[in-house]
Amino acid sequence: MADETGSQNTNPQTSDPQSEASGPSMSYSSYLKVEELLSLQEPVSDPVEHDEMLFIIIHQIYELWFKEVLHEFDELIEHLDDDHRSLSGHQLKRVLRIFKTLTAQLDVLETMTPLEFVSFRRFLANSSGFQSAQFREIEFILGQKNPEHVERFVDSSREYENLVRRYKGVTLWDAFIRHAARRGYDIPTEFLERDLTQAVGLSAQVQQAVVKMYREDPPMSRLCESLIDLDEGLQEWRYRHVMMVQRTIGMKIGTGGSAGVEYLRSTLFRPAFPDLWAVRAVF
Repeated sequence: MADETGSQNTNPQTSDPQSEASGPSMSYSSYLKVEELLSLQEPVSDPVEHDEMLFIIIHQIYELWFKEVLHEFDELIEHLDDDHRSLSGHQLKRVLRIFKTLTAQLDVLETMTPLEFVSFRRFLANSSGFQSAQFREIEFILGQKNPEHVERFVDSSREYENLVRRYKGVTLWDAFIRHAARRGYDIPTEFLERDLTQAVGLSAQVQQAVVKMYREDPPMSRLCESLIDLDEGLQEWRYRHVMMVQRTIGMKIGTGGSAGVEYLRSTLFRPAFPDLWAVRAVF
């Protein structure tokens, strides 16, 4: 870089340390490992069916977004544990936008007709979205815990360890009510010290505390509404997913021997935060 006299500035102390740290070989492609990323789409149909590429890419994108959702949930719970309520709202907003993106991606997947899907479906063998370990982790964080989902991954050490940790770990709702208790709300001790491996249930006393938040504590009521937004966003994605599967395979058994649409329907209208929904009738 030339100074005001036009001479070249070669003083190493004025060089950009960030540029030096990244090195001259760092590029968009190397930073994002684009070559490796684009090598991961490997159709198994023989001969290769055109629409299998779309199917693979959409589901790989889902797994990447699930990874980001888990990353944000961990930060969100940490903020609540540290009583940084205002910071937690940022993570909730981001996760909600991700779920809206996941829902919108179904529009792309639905451009594949039943005939196009069946052209490669038999090659999927036992693989199924039912086997997504990361989505099970998301369910566990949201309080929808089921030990059967853990045992299905016992043969995969990394996924099994992650699921066991989530299964035994704190849920988002637990982090929220503990934060509320530290703010002076009357939360039953049995809920603050409950068995974390159990699904989140209803509590009339917790609902009384929530009603008080709505009436007297605007920051907490906004946080409650953000949690409702998240819950509604997840349920919206579940519904659209059910309809996409039914549109594609009807009432057939799903890949991997899952119950297909019948199983997916059973997951609908199961709120992650039942107490927040229950208080709607109070106002």
